[in-house]
Amino acid sequence: MRKLIVPFAIAAAAIATPALAQSASPFTGVRAEGIIGWDRVQNDGGKSGVAYGFGVGYDTQMSNLVVGLEGEFADSTTKTCARDFAVAGDRLCSRTGRDLYVGARVGTLLNENTLLYGKAGYTNARFKLAYDDGATGVDDFRVSDNYDGLRLGAGLEYAIGPNSFVKGEYRYSNYEAGFEKHQVVAGFGFRF
Repeated sequence: MRKLIVPFAIAAAAIATPALAQSASPFTGVRAEGIIGWDRVQNDGGKSGVAYGFGVGYDTQMSNLVVGLEGEFADSTTKTCARDFAVAGDRLCSRTGRDLYVGARVGTLLNENTLLYGKAGYTNARFKLAYDDGATGVDDFRVSDNYDGLRLGAGLEYAIGPNSFVKGEYRYSNYEAGFEKHQVVAGFGFRF
C-alpha cells in the first residue's frame, strides 16, 4: 500500500502546484490565442498582406521572470502577380502559404498585469508559385516549396482578467532562399 501512496502523493503535488501557481500569477499555465495583423514578405522586392492564425503555449512565472514554450499555425493573404513576365499576356504569381512556428519566450513583468517579452524559434513557411501563359486561362504550372527559417520577436502582453489576455508583437523571420517576413500582430487569448 505504501508503494502506491508515495507515487500518488507525488503526482497529486505535481498537478496541484501549477493550479496554485496560476491563481497567484497571471502569466502561468497553458494558453491558447488567436492572432491577426500585418505581414510583409520580401525577396527581391516585397508585398504586404494580412497574417492570421492561432497559437498555444505554456508559461511559468517565477517572481518577475516568465519563461515559456510556444507553437503557432498561421497563414497570410500576401500575394503578388507580374503580367507580361515572359511573353505578352502571361502571368506569374507568388503567394505565401501556411507558416509553422515552435520556439521559446522569456519576459519580465513591467507591473502585475503587463509582460514585456522576447522570443526566438524555428519556423517553416510554404511559398507558392503559379504561371499562366495567357493562352488557355488556366495555370500551366504550380509549384509549392517549404523553407526553414529562424524567427525573432518582441512583444507586450496584458492580462485583462484572471484567464484572458491581449498582446501586441513584432516578429522577423528569415528563411532559406532569401525570403524574409516582417509582421506586426495583435492577439487575444485565454489561460487554462
